[in-house]
Amino acid sequence: MKAIRVLDFGDPSVLQLADVPDLVAADDEVLVRVKAVGVNPVETYIRSGAYGSMMTPPYIPGSDAAGIVEAVGANVTEYSIGGRVYSDHTVRGAYAELITAQTHQVHPLPDNVSFAQGACFGIPYATAHRALFGKADAKSGDYVLVHGASGGVGIAA
Repeated sequence: MKAIRVLDFGDPSVLQLADVPDLVAADDEVLVRVKAVGVNPVETYIRSGAYGSMMTPPYIPGSDAAGIVEAVGANVTEYSIGGRVYSDHTVRGAYAELITAQTHQVHPLPDNVSFAQGACFGIPYATAHRALFGKADAKSGDYVLVHGASGGVGIAA
């Protein structure tokens, strides 16, 4: 399969399109044929080396993706081949033709939501939810000022 790999920390030139081995779903994983990938600012920070040592190059970046279930592991009962899903995390990175994800990392994608839209759910909406409700304890009727409302997290908020 094809995947984007980060060969070393740095600017976008460190990204490389490469042939990598096809993935196989482990017993508790789902294998997804990717149709769209979300590109989040945090991935650029990690790639540049400015976000601590979360990853060790070479690696496949990305968390958010949407696609079609191609295979399920032996212990997976909640998803089936052909199902539409989006991920908010992956086992090995989302910038690839195939991803594997644990069952709690994928979610059903409704038919009326495009793959491109589904690939934008994970990090932006989870971050907005955490900020508004987990940190700010926002309640119905509260006023909220959203700085940077043109980005993914801002739009989600």
